[in-house]
Order: sequence, then structure tokens, then C-alpha cells
Amino acid sequence: MKDNKTVLESSYDSDKIQVLEGLESVRKNPGMYIGSTDARGLHHLVYEVVDNSIDEALAGYCTSVQVIIQKNGALSVADNGRGIPVDIHEKYKIPGVEVILTMLYSGGKFDGQAYKVSGGLHGVGVSCVNALSKWLEVKVRRNGKEYQQRYERGKTVTDLKVIGKAKDTGTTVTFFPDTEIFETIEFDYDTVATRLREMAFLNAGLQIEITDERTDKHEAFRYDGGVSEFVLHINKNKIPLHPKPIYLQGEKDGVQVEIAMQYTDGYTENIHTFANNINTIEGGTHLAGFKGALTRVLNDYGKANKLFDESFSLSGEDSREGITAIISVKIRKPQFEGQTKSKLGNSEVRGIVESVTCEKLAEFFEENPPVARMIIGKAVLSSKAREAARKARELTRRKGLLESSALPGKLADCSSRDPSQSEIYLVEGDSAGGSAKQARDKEFQAILPLRGKILNVEKARLDKILKSEEILHLITAIGTGIAEEFNIENARYHRIILMTDADVDGEHIRTLLLTFFFRYMRPLIEKGYLYIAQPPLYKMTKGKTVEYAFSEQERVQKAKQMGETGLGIQRYKGLGEMNPQQLWETTMDPDCRLMLQVTIENAVEADELFTILMGEAVEPRKVFIEQHAKDVVNLDI
Repeated sequence: MKDNKTVLESSYDSDKIQVLEGLESVRKNPGMYIGSTDARGLHHLVYEVVDNSIDEALAGYCTSVQVIIQKNGALSVADNGRGIPVDIHEKYKIPGVEVILTMLYSGGKFDGQAYKVSGGLHGVGVSCVNALSKWLEVKVRRNGKEYQQRYERGKTVTDLKVIGKAKDTGTTVTFFPDTEIFETIEFDYDTVATRLREMAFLNAGLQIEITDERTDKHEAFRYDGGVSEFVLHINKNKIPLHPKPIYLQGEKDGVQVEIAMQYTDGYTENIHTFANNINTIEGGTHLAGFKGALTRVLNDYGKANKLFDESFSLSGEDSREGITAIISVKIRKPQFEGQTKSKLGNSEVRGIVESVTCEKLAEFFEENPPVARMIIGKAVLSSKAREAARKARELTRRKGLLESSALPGKLADCSSRDPSQSEIYLVEGDSAGGSAKQARDKEFQAILPLRGKILNVEKARLDKILKSEEILHLITAIGTGIAEEFNIENARYHRIILMTDADVDGEHIRTLLLTFFFRYMRPLIEKGYLYIAQPPLYKMTKGKTVEYAFSEQERVQKAKQMGETGLGIQRYKGLGEMNPQQLWETTMDPDCRLMLQVTIENAVEADELFTILMGEAVEPRKVFIEQHAKDVVNLDI
């Protein structure tokens, strides 16, 4: 290892840095490079810098990364890697560190010599951060010296200079986001910490620390158990079928494969995939390889050990019921595709992951027959329930419930047949449904009243779910089907809006609906089709003047503006308290309404939240309520 490190260290210098184009376009079109200029884009800057340190860890030269959110609003990332090269680049006649920070598509990752595996393969990372920062300072410890250079809005403002001696090696990048570019420049501790924890799970033994100088918060992440600990973390509020995750590892043709998996008594699959530490939320070839191998191994073992008849076969859905799995692959040249460039496209990876999974999982089953039998027993039960669900679907089809020509009687549909122009309000109860039907614009707004609280799908298999009349009405109205029949192309509306009362029951109904969409129609959320209506909390009247307030803070502010004398304030507890005209003006008129778009920033966190709120275990829910009681602003009981 030492000799290899020496060779690589000597080869990672400025002549290994290639440049593909200049940096001018980044400030003109930042969204093209970092996705957006909102909070999500802001935090993308952090990840780009951290990715450089992680790449050093992947290459075997970094064991520690420290992230500090400074009091002045800047953020720094420090590592103990080799340090960015500081020698003069032969072609550009400036230090290597300056090339990397001021030129787009520059870096030591293109020829595959300085880095065998890398997350930031496009080289846009740290140079984009520099271009979109008001200022950036880099410090490099290398060759026994510490160097420093400063940039402003992507341009060099000081020469690289030696500021002292260094006993070790490494890089520290400190940057202050540009207010001319970003809507907000305030870093969110929890957002950054969640990502750093994920990176620590994926890189066993790497120490990652985060400190927030604004609040004195500090956390250190180090998981020597790697992806197995990641699975345990995800399942901490679930009931596992076997105590230890199954860990599979292998390497073939330069592709490293790591898989950890554990079955729970739940009914949904929960698989997260990564390629070179990048979260491939749309899956890809590594996911396809794993799924195919898992089903094959379970069927082969079940038949060989006479756990079911030769004529019987488990489907992929049966094999994955209740599974939590992390699939992490490290590849020399990953190819990403999909709408958000988060789907792995390397065709050779499918066969490699399939081969590793088949070989290692079959070995595990032979050595651990009780675990194998437990997993296959659950899959067989799933198969029986799935068959019951299939029969239920066929029955409802025969009754005409799932035919588009026989939409639910409660549905007040819109006249438009263009899904991109159409929206449906899922409304709590017939009373609010009646107001909404009178308030709506019939051209593009449909209304579906829901009676009471729908079934909690977190605690039910699909066959039971399909016996719920309210859920069948919901599936029918939306038009996509469910489970293996789900097809987003058949969505009848591109805006699905949850409109519930602002009381405890309304919040519960909303959570039940969100759980249903997350577990069984997640692509609708990922496509951006799901919204939450924001009806006003207060009606404020003074003489003939009427104002609405959507939060407690807005109520106080408007009361000051209108004056306290003679001011009437009505607190809305239900949508039914508003007449149709008020409901239209405040909540349904596209020109005036406020709506929250439901997004999944972090699927792991979302899964954990739904498990806590809607799952079987009571203790985690109690702890969650105790921790968040102080966050409650309006409580109607």
C-alpha cells in the first residue's frame, strides 16, 4: 500500500490536470450546472466541495473530513488528503490549484490515473462553487508547506503564496455564496448533516464531522460497519426478521460491489442505490442486476429445499416485500442518465451486480438456513396476498369500478381532458366537498370528497388496501393504477391537491394520504404532481375590509396594519366554515392561492418519518412527539 501510495502521489501533480473549457457561462446560467438557485442549489455547493474530499478517501488518501458552518455565513470543508497540486501547470503557466478553481471541466479525474474511482467525474464541481461565491479561499498543505489563494466571483485576486509550514497534507476550501446568484445564502445544518451522515455510511471508516458555529451544534459520523450500519439505521424503528443485515461484497472487471440487506415485517420495499457515492434515486443497471439475482436465488433455494412446489415461482415483488437494502457500486467511468442524471446507465454493471449477488447470497443461504427459510416464508405469504389482490382487482374491473367510463359517483370531474391542464382536489368530507364543488372552475378543477380517514397503508398488504372503497375511488379517479399496474402516463391530472382542515383530524387525514402516495404512487411525487392546499387560518374583518392570514405571524402583522380597534378575527377550523366564494378566493383561485409542492429531498428520511408516524411501534412515535411538541404553532382539538 505504501509503495502504491508513493507512486500515485507522485503522479497527482499539475500535468495530470486536464481542462475542457472556460468558466464564463456558470454565472450566466447557474441552474444548468447546479440545478437551481434556491436552497437546494445552495446546498449543492457544499456537496461539490465535500465530493472532492470523498474522492481522496476513495483513492485511499483521506481519513477525515471536517465541515464548518461559520458565524459569518461562510462554509469551510477541510480534509487530510494529498492536497490539490500547487506546481505550475505546463500549458497554462499557473498553479494547478488555480487551474482547478478557475477553469470549468478541469481536474485530475479524466485520464483515470490520479483517481481510479470518483464521484465528481465532470470536473464542474469546485470551479462552479468558486464562480458562484462572493469569495473563496483555498489552503493547501503539501510539500511541507501551507499555501493560500483567494478568489472573488470566480476570478483570482491573489497569487498563490506560502503562509507557513505544514506537518501533514490536505486541502481546506472556505467559500461565501454570492447573494447576486442565490435566493438564500443561509446553510441549513440538518440538510448538510443528513448528507454527510449518508457519505460516512457509504465510506466505512471515514470520519466526517460537522460544526455549526452559529448554534454550537456538532456531530461526528464514522461507521466502521459501512452499508450494514446504514441498513440498521434505516430499520431502527422497524421490526427486523433477522438481527444482522446480510452483507455481500465482490469485485469484477474493476467494478466494486457492496450490498447490505435486511428484511422487516413491513410490506413495502425500501432499496437505495449509489454509484461512486452518488445517490442514484432513479436506480439503473445496478438495481436491475440486484433485483434479478434476488428473485432467482430465492426461487432456486426454495425449490432445491422443497419449500414450495416446482410449479410455483416467486415474483420480484414477492421477493422484495419488506426488504431494506443499500446497493453501492464503485466504477471507473460511470454513465448517468435519466431526467435528473441520477440513473446509472453502464450496461456491464447489471451483469456484475447480478453475478456477485447470486454467488454471495446463495452462499449466505447455504450457511444460514433459518434466515433463508424465514425470508422465503415471508415471500410466499406475499405471493398469496398478491394473488388475492389480483383477484380483487379483477372483481372490481368486472364491477366496472376501475373502468375510465365508470368513475366514482362522488367525483365531480372537470371538462378538460388534458392532464397537464387538469387538477383534482382530494377534500375531507362531503360538507367541504360541497363547498369546493360550488367554488371550483369546472373547466380544469375536479373534486373528490373522501369520507373519514382512509386506511393506514403502512399497516396493510395490498390485498387489504384494495378492499378499501375510499382508496379504490382514489386510484380510479387518478387513473394510474397501482402496484405492478401503475403507469404514470395514465395520470388524469398533473396536479393532485390535498385539501384538509387545519385541525388535528385534518392533519391526520393528510398524513394518511401522504403515506399512501409515498408507498404506492411515489412517481407522482417525484414528477412534482402532488400538492398541499394552504387555506387561510384567519379571516380578519374591519368595516368593509376583509383580509385573510395564512399563519399566526401574518395574523399579528395584519392586525398591526389594520389596527386593533373594531377588528374582528375569525379562526377557521374547517373548510366547511367558508362559503364557496371565500374558498375560491383564498384557496382555489390559481391567481391568488398558496400551495405547497410535495417533494422528496431525502427518501431515507421520508421513509423513517412515515415509519415513525404510521407504523406499528409506539415508542418511536412517542419520542418524535416529545421532540417536536415545541414546534406546534396552531393546535385545534
